[in-house]
Amino acid sequence: MPVPSDLHPIVKQNADALKAAAANKGITVVITEGFRSFKEQDELYKQGRTKKGNIVTYARGGESYHNYGLAIDFALQKKDGSIIWDMEYDGNQNEKSDWLEVVEIAKTLGFEWGGDWKRFKDYPHLEMIPN
Repeated sequence: MPVPSDLHPIVKQNADALKAAAANKGITVVITEGFRSFKEQDELYKQGRTKKGNIVTYARGGESYHNYGLAIDFALQKKDGSIIWDMEYDGNQNEKSDWLEVVEIAKTLGFEWGGDWKRFKDYPHLEMIPN
């Protein structure tokens, strides 16, 4: 079976549904990562090890759901257009974290959240195994 080169159609459909449902709550979601090749994953794995920067993944090429089109990373977009990764931001001013509202929506769509992981909290990460 060939390795995919894009998001799985169901993951893409649910990512679009996530963005639409969040928009209905006054939250703009930006998908910052989707499919990632094995080579791109290996380069990301080097970060914080043999390359400058913080460690952002423990997955090498072939070990990430991104490599199979089954994961996305997201961020929030403020009204001024800036992109943020702020889990406390409440841009829709409903006294709830916009980030956690997005996570709640994502879970209803069948995504698992990297923020629930025990070993390495990956707060922007959502992944899914389509049925």
